[in-house]
Amino acid sequence: MTPSHHARRLMAPLEADVIRLLQELVRTDTVAVPPAGNETAGQLVLRDFLHAQGLAPELYDVSSVGESGHPCARRDRAYAGRQNLVLRVSGSGRGRSLLLNGHMDTVPAGRAAWTEGPWSGAIRGGRLYGRGSFDMKGGLAAQFAVVCALHRAGIRCGGDLICESVVDEEWGGGGGSLAARLRGDLADACVIGEGTQLEIALASRGGYLVDLICSAGDPAHFFSAAEVVSPATHLGRLLAWVGACAAERRGVPRGRAYAAFPDPVPVQILALEANRMDLEAPLTVPLTARLRVYFQFLPHEEVPNVLGRIRESFETFCRNDPFFCVHPPEWRPMYDPPLLGHELAPEHPWSQCLALAANGVLGREPVVTAAPYPCDAFLMQREFGIPTAVFGPRGAGAHNQDEYVEVRSVTETAEVLAAAALEWCGA
Repeated sequence: MTPSHHARRLMAPLEADVIRLLQELVRTDTVAVPPAGNETAGQLVLRDFLHAQGLAPELYDVSSVGESGHPCARRDRAYAGRQNLVLRVSGSGRGRSLLLNGHMDTVPAGRAAWTEGPWSGAIRGGRLYGRGSFDMKGGLAAQFAVVCALHRAGIRCGGDLICESVVDEEWGGGGGSLAARLRGDLADACVIGEGTQLEIALASRGGYLVDLICSAGDPAHFFSAAEVVSPATHLGRLLAWVGACAAERRGVPRGRAYAAFPDPVPVQILALEANRMDLEAPLTVPLTARLRVYFQFLPHEEVPNVLGRIRESFETFCRNDPFFCVHPPEWRPMYDPPLLGHELAPEHPWSQCLALAANGVLGREPVVTAAPYPCDAFLMQREFGIPTAVFGPRGAGAHNQDEYVEVRSVTETAEVLAAAALEWCGA
């Protein structure tokens, strides 16, 4: 029996249980907003599910990462009371080890209206809706289903299988994955279960969020004979600078992983703010204007150098602008240092193992691509030398209203991961 056929047979008895777990996880608020996060509520749901399956996961506090001194540790985060969950299944010692990584935290539900509530977990038309369903509780449920299925069948792999649910991935954190590596949870390969549409992503981008904040004018001048000065009036030129920066970035050498992407390194405006338009805001000229800009980077780029050139371009623009030279905007990063990209060669044994497993389960050659987002992969591979791929279910709406994951694809993700684990670790 091939690993893919074996994996399908192993997962079949667990399908309903895994979807019920996913619904319960989606119905549990695990929102993280810096500096803190509410992930432990979801970790307890996952722990109780694993206990019911006869497994013994470990919950541990990640507060030590803040004092670790590691250059990737975020100094602006509060880690006390936030817990990772890990389930380690020791192998016989005759195979390679594998790490299945996923994050429990989600972004907030947002202000936009949802068709169903953000915590509904409702299933309609083969889709399960709710905040975090696609990013990334669907992949999280799938990866823990692998360990449950192997345990239920009494299968012990040759190599260790480590399955973890970490905190602080959203908002450029990475604290949970970093804490896990620093405590010694290492492996010969890793897969992160972010949603990838059942495609294998062998690369991920780097990322950097910065707020450009300009304040100018005197509130006493409104409804007076004095000139009213407002940065909002001049915001168009700052937007034009962002557009010019985006156009220049599109011309960077793409490398192999992102060669087919129309825009390999997006520069995106995520938020623009002056005054609010609701009736609670007084009718007055805004004296502060803000832009939130998101820069991304390719795996091969020297990110500090690239950011240095972007910052120099911004300062040159401000010096040459008649308004912003007098009222220079503040450059305020949302996190620092920036996230980096990563890239794993398609010829690597772990890449080939995962592709073979996906081919067997899905019945077709899998699409091998690159992730259109940053994630914790660079921590695994660049900081700790663990070859890392990203693979997860189909869905849409991540970070937006009506987020969903396709139910069948959660099961397919679990089957692919199980087949890969059987092959890589040695059944």
